[in-house]
Amino acid sequence: MQIRRKIITTYITLSGISTLLLCVVVFFLFKQNNQYYFLKRLQDRAKIVASIHYQNDPEKARYYRELKKHGLEELIDENDFVLKVNGANSFEYNTQLHLPHEFYEEAMTTGKAWVMLDEHQYYYAQLFDENNIKYMVIVTAKDRRGNTTTIYITRIMVFGAIGFIILAYFFGRFLAQRFINPVSTITKEVKRISASNLHNRLPLPGNDDSDEITDLTKTFNDMLDRLETSFEIQANFINNASHELKTPITTILAETEIALLKERSPEEYTAALESINRQASRLSNLTESLLKLTQTGYDGNKQVQDIARIDELLLDVKCDLDRLYPDNRISIKLNNMPEDEAMLTLPCNKPLLELAIGNIISNGVKYSDNEEVFVSLTADTKAIKIVITDIGIGIPPEDIPYLYEPFFRGKKASRYTGYGLGLPLAMKIIRMHKGELNVQSEPDKGTVVSIVFHKYNIKNPNVKS
Repeated sequence: MQIRRKIITTYITLSGISTLLLCVVVFFLFKQNNQYYFLKRLQDRAKIVASIHYQNDPEKARYYRELKKHGLEELIDENDFVLKVNGANSFEYNTQLHLPHEFYEEAMTTGKAWVMLDEHQYYYAQLFDENNIKYMVIVTAKDRRGNTTTIYITRIMVFGAIGFIILAYFFGRFLAQRFINPVSTITKEVKRISASNLHNRLPLPGNDDSDEITDLTKTFNDMLDRLETSFEIQANFINNASHELKTPITTILAETEIALLKERSPEEYTAALESINRQASRLSNLTESLLKLTQTGYDGNKQVQDIARIDELLLDVKCDLDRLYPDNRISIKLNNMPEDEAMLTLPCNKPLLELAIGNIISNGVKYSDNEEVFVSLTADTKAIKIVITDIGIGIPPEDIPYLYEPFFRGKKASRYTGYGLGLPLAMKIIRMHKGELNVQSEPDKGTVVSIVFHKYNIKNPNVKS
């Protein structure tokens, strides 16, 4: 069942139930009101009948009879009886009355009673005391008018309820259309968007107030922004990767084809093999870098496996770089370390985090022509901060926005060997660990790279992300 139909059905059902309950309450109150006022009229007649019975003066008795006959509204099948009460539990019985025993008991006990028998015939009894003589006055009549008005109001409520349910159907349709149409519009617009037109966005509703539909539209647009960015990055990555991989492969094929054209001297074979070896090594390094880049996952998440001390991790990175660059001038400053070792620990994927920090430090060594690179570490209850400073060639301001794009290399950096994958890989790994990476640089003066891990962002190591 469509949501539109569900809204209409639900609205009609709730309206019908509400109308039914309202009709039941109105019917009950109306009936109670009719009964109350009819009994009040019987009570007035009982008082007049008692007054007629008590009077010894014929003129006063005639006055009360005239009042009863002409001053009160006529009742149907009206009759009255006066029974003398002889004692606490005895009275003169009238054979014309066929009333239940409980009716008389209540009248004798409380001083008044009433009962309704077949065809809305009411009987009302009340005790009166005159000159120490008690009388029970019983007045009876039919409430045909009350019955007629009850039937009339019942018909009004039945036809009114039917009319209201019919009206509720149209109200339900209007309500469903009002709330479903914006969602239908969003659905149509989303169906029109595909990989070929990811730049399209959903139009925001015309109203100024922010409601659920506006939030839904903004959420879709944010999702499209992320998808478009992801597609662009993927396309750029594939194009650049295919170009970078194609170059060494083409060189290797060319060298082998030239070497096989004719018989060569041992020196020529050696030169060809050395060229092939260089290109194969380049291809191997490039492939390894690409695999490490994809190892972090498309969504930038990786399972946290270890708890590492950052100071020890930096020393391990320094040892690895010492093997790669034996004459490096890396200086790690571990001054002012906190006494609490817990401030230095970080839930992480240790090999990946070593790779990220190692890439950043090795960039400082490479692009400073092996000048000094300073690595400082600070930690407190709020954050762990690593600052890597070099005095190398620096980065031009126009290159800063593209630093984290795979294979991007600035004009100055093109003089050095590399593939432009180290910093994008480091960024993905640091973001995976909920850290921040900031680069500040000035051409020909050096670069400062800050890595910050905020404690409120650090997850429990036993929780898999």
